Amino acid sequence: MTRILTRKTPQQARERLEYAGVHPLLARLYAARGVSRAEELDTSLAALLDPARMKGAAAAAQLLADAIAAKRRLLIVADYDCDGATACAVGMRALTAFGAEVSYLVPNRFDYGYGLTPEVARLAAERRPDLIITVDNGIASVEGVDEARRRGIATLITDHHLPGDELPAADGIVNPNQPGCDFPSKALAGVGVMFYVMLALRAELRKRGAFNVRPEPNLAALLDLVALGTVADVVPLDRNNRILVAQGLARIRQGKFQPGLRALFRVAGREAERANTFDLGFALGPRLNAAGRLADMSLGLACLVSDDLGQALNAAQELDRLNRERRGIEAGMQEQALALLDGLAPSDRAALSLYDPAWHQGVIGLLASRVKDRLHRPVIAFARGNGGELKGSGRSIPGLHLRDALDLISKRAPGLLLRFGGHAAAAGLTLREENLTAFETLFDETVRGLVSPTDLTHVIETDGALETGWMSLESARLLESAIWGQGFPAPLFSDEFEVEKQRILKDRHLKLTLRKGGARFDAIQFNFAANDAASTPLTAARAAYRLASNEFNGVTNVQLVVEHLEPV
Repeated sequence: MTRILTRKTPQQARERLEYAGVHPLLARLYAARGVSRAEELDTSLAALLDPARMKGAAAAAQLLADAIAAKRRLLIVADYDCDGATACAVGMRALTAFGAEVSYLVPNRFDYGYGLTPEVARLAAERRPDLIITVDNGIASVEGVDEARRRGIATLITDHHLPGDELPAADGIVNPNQPGCDFPSKALAGVGVMFYVMLALRAELRKRGAFNVRPEPNLAALLDLVALGTVADVVPLDRNNRILVAQGLARIRQGKFQPGLRALFRVAGREAERANTFDLGFALGPRLNAAGRLADMSLGLACLVSDDLGQALNAAQELDRLNRERRGIEAGMQEQALALLDGLAPSDRAALSLYDPAWHQGVIGLLASRVKDRLHRPVIAFARGNGGELKGSGRSIPGLHLRDALDLISKRAPGLLLRFGGHAAAAGLTLREENLTAFETLFDETVRGLVSPTDLTHVIETDGALETGWMSLESARLLESAIWGQGFPAPLFSDEFEVEKQRILKDRHLKLTLRKGGARFDAIQFNFAANDAASTPLTAARAAYRLASNEFNGVTNVQLVVEHLEPV
């Protein structure tokens, strides 16, 4: 069952924004998302939160500045996703510009696991670094940091994940979510944390007079990378993150961006001069992530750190091929998962655990996400790891903090989970294959005790009806150019329409002609079940939809992209 709700729009806030000169449609949408004053929409760099407010940033800057002055060897250990790759690229480009001797290591997660594990520390030691810098990982790497310390290697942790009960004994930790950090934005992605560390380092080097003899690097030139990693990691777009993303997109639209991103835009067939958050999250991000899911992120890093467009294009084309391969693997796994669900009666369960011995470890997170979206239940999908272990990747629903649920399971059944970590919406874990059934039962019982029946009802939150005067190509482009994302959702409207025409495209998509009053609109619902469309031809429908621009045969028109459709 799906319920469509309408967001409340505080009238005072809406009027205040309009009075300040905000477009009336945007004023309505921003007010519904908690914006009450026009100053909150300031996306200038001057409005960014001060790096000095982040615990550990100043100490990290001193550690790095000392290392640069002493010509010590720095090694960045990166995570395997888009956030980790962009954070590594920011570090490589900034530290190189500051005169550091720096290289990077992106371990294959299938061989070495997640984070700075002892195995990764030993692998890193082969490079003989003086200082290891983690990006988008490390806050849980207690044993890995100890291993590095035993080998005489200093460590600096930059991360944004939630810490466990014990922090690693690193030489420096920068993480807005660590205990005692009062940095107002807890939503920074890993790339955002690294960017802030580089801002702090530049301030420290400026204080030491380092730029008296060399030009001061413009770190704003790295904001295209920051925007990509922030959007792709689906962190909440609070005001500070919206500033980072807006500044990055502005540079991309102006053509001031890295060769690697230029190459990714080209292979994705997207127009950089009209770049938006959808391009970053659904076109560029998945292509970078495909490397970490099916191989390792070295190819993605090669794309992002190259200053040669030809080399970046070669890497981007291989990333595009891997992404097509990933989609094929995922489609097959999704069919198998849905077949598994036929015998599970998922409506009787509060949470689902799915496993097939043939599933690919790099794609189970995407699979969990797809099944979660379809059934509105927390889902963990498992694949085989090494030595009789299962690797699980989970996705959750609003109302359930998945990492906290796993923490509760670990306390109720000590030893059941070998490792776990993550966020409210996504988490990963490792367990022995013979313990899967026990976990499945306990996971369902635990979730059932943490959520209410209403949490398990799919709710679509919309911005209500849209006046036909606003249902135009101009409005679509206005909305596409704004900053939307997790926690600041893209506009979704709901209306009742007469259905004049409907047909199935490519056995998957529902093409519609809808009428509202005297206006007629083209609409499409992607991945619509063909058998449902055939069995229930519509004459009138209620639709939850996005306003979008659609180009066909050189002509661009407004199109309604339907997210949910139900008969009236």
